[in-house]
Amino acid sequence: MGKTYKDCFKRASERYAAAGVDTEAALERLGKIAVSMHCWQGDDVGGFESDAGLDGGIAVTGSYPGRARNPKELRQDIDQALKLIPGRKRLNLHAIYAEFDGKKVDRDKLEPKHFAKWIEFAKSRGLGLDFNPTFFSHPKAADGFTLSNKSAAIRKFWIDHAIACRKIGAAMGKALQDPCVTNIWIPDGYKDVPYDREAPRARLKDSLDKIFAVPVSAKWNLDAVESKLFGIGSESYVTGSHEFYMGYAVKNGKLLCLDTGHFHPTEVVSDKISSALLFCPAVLLHVSRGVRWDSDHVVTFSDELQEIAREIIRHKYDSRVHIGLDYFDGSINRIASWVLGMRNTYKALLAALLEPEAKLKKAEDSSDYTSRLVLMEESKCMPFIGVWEEFCRRWNVPAGPEWLDEVKAYEKKVLSRRG
Repeated sequence: MGKTYKDCFKRASERYAAAGVDTEAALERLGKIAVSMHCWQGDDVGGFESDAGLDGGIAVTGSYPGRARNPKELRQDIDQALKLIPGRKRLNLHAIYAEFDGKKVDRDKLEPKHFAKWIEFAKSRGLGLDFNPTFFSHPKAADGFTLSNKSAAIRKFWIDHAIACRKIGAAMGKALQDPCVTNIWIPDGYKDVPYDREAPRARLKDSLDKIFAVPVSAKWNLDAVESKLFGIGSESYVTGSHEFYMGYAVKNGKLLCLDTGHFHPTEVVSDKISSALLFCPAVLLHVSRGVRWDSDHVVTFSDELQEIAREIIRHKYDSRVHIGLDYFDGSINRIASWVLGMRNTYKALLAALLEPEAKLKKAEDSSDYTSRLVLMEESKCMPFIGVWEEFCRRWNVPAGPEWLDEVKAYEKKVLSRRG
């Protein structure tokens, strides 16, 4: 990136300044927003607990070569992806990525020591960590129910697992001096219409109450709860619906996780953020791209992604919205999937930061909706790319599609040699 990029940024800054936008302020603010990259894209949500296949309504399609087969390979791939992504970054882990060093324990007995290598990895790279209990791909989840299971013994197992994970999250946060968001999602539900919708939800509420009754440092661990519309095997009824978790989060002061693939096709998460934050302390986003259903496609620079970013930036929700990605595509290069989704998320945030905020607010406050619409549309055609290239330059990563050349070279050198 030489003189051409600097000239482009200079011209772009001048154009934005004429519109009342300070590009330096936008870049400074963007540099403080962290996006959490999900580890499970690199190995198709396999984890290192066992070789058992996925269940719990989760499926990964595709068999592109080079999937990470162990922690060392996964961390190697994550490192490669991080080299191509600008901005502050976090890493999101699931409990099935524990490392046992030959002394395996079941999920209800997990401890921070089983994630010591991940904590060291994050510390050495300046990453924050986020965490998730894993309520799927386990014999005690075989009937499709975990925290809302009819069996008190099975419920206790999963309650103990969630408590253990909250303690792990707090240990991660303290070790990194950066709070960890620990998010609870369960696959519980019925394939067909149930007779009794209330009983499983009452059991889920009781389980959550027991989980959160155990004191864990709120300074280092932030609790979140996540709903879902349906899943494979739970098409007709999901215990943890949006309404259930919205009520629970509001009543108990928990973070509400909004997954962009967990709603009806005509619903958008961007319209929910401001409402949720009037009642919840904070929101966790799982940014995905549903196609026809919650199929977790790679995040693209879509209208909805940009609208989500606008909501965060316009209302200055930077510290109250925790952004994480959540998709898994085994049909294309997995590192490219990470890089593309992360870069698109930062692009959307930057585009929102470059809106003419003062002019838009003045037009709306004076009921000049004509000017509001025109300003919104004209801002879409401003020279955004010049500022994006400068952001990448400052973070020492490729600005344009040349990052794919590095991914292809890594594929040839590393991924192609994996069985």
